[in-house]
Amino acid sequence: NANPVITAELREWRGRAIPLEGKQLRAVLNDLDRKYIDVEVEVEFKRGPYNGTQSLDTKRFRVVGVRDEDADDYHLYMTNLARKEFFPADLAEIYRCRWEVELLFRELKTQYELDEFDTSDEHVVRILLYAALLSLLVSRDLLDLVTEQADDELVFPTERWAATFRSHAQLLLHELGEFLGYSPPPLLDRLIEDAQKVHKQRPILQETLATATQPRCES
Repeated sequence: NANPVITAELREWRGRAIPLEGKQLRAVLNDLDRKYIDVEVEVEFKRGPYNGTQSLDTKRFRVVGVRDEDADDYHLYMTNLARKEFFPADLAEIYRCRWEVELLFRELKTQYELDEFDTSDEHVVRILLYAALLSLLVSRDLLDLVTEQADDELVFPTERWAATFRSHAQLLLHELGEFLGYSPPPLLDRLIEDAQKVHKQRPILQETLATATQPRCES
């Protein structure tokens, strides 16, 4: 929602172009039809407190706008990259790629718990890290397959797909195991095996606690 003052235009336009210098950025956006906006603006900000007072200061940045014809609006980017090295279309592509990186890490954190490693063991952290990255790769490959098979008008947002993939992970592993010939043992056999005591002569902690807390009968 920033609305800085335009201090200079960094690109000349032929014909009767609307002059922008000295005007606030958002005051002129609705009046422009050009494909790109490339201007210098002055931004006002508060400095950190010093001796109990907080002063205002200004700084100049380059603002680039790229018109989105579908939305009939501009995507605005503030940058300190020079025009002679980066044209407006270049900046739009750079920011698009940067946003993809942000979404990728958010997916790794929210769906594959990349930021919740409850261990300080280096080897365990490496295993969990590789597991998250491999899960991401499998998820994206499967998304490509689903996109190929689905109707052309269907859209699959990556974050919604990641949540769908995670919720069906156990079913996918089961189907993959059967396809590769690794069928799991019968459920009853698994329950019997997993529910056994570690050692017949060593009761589990819950049984020991229950026995110790029972009232003793007088003889």
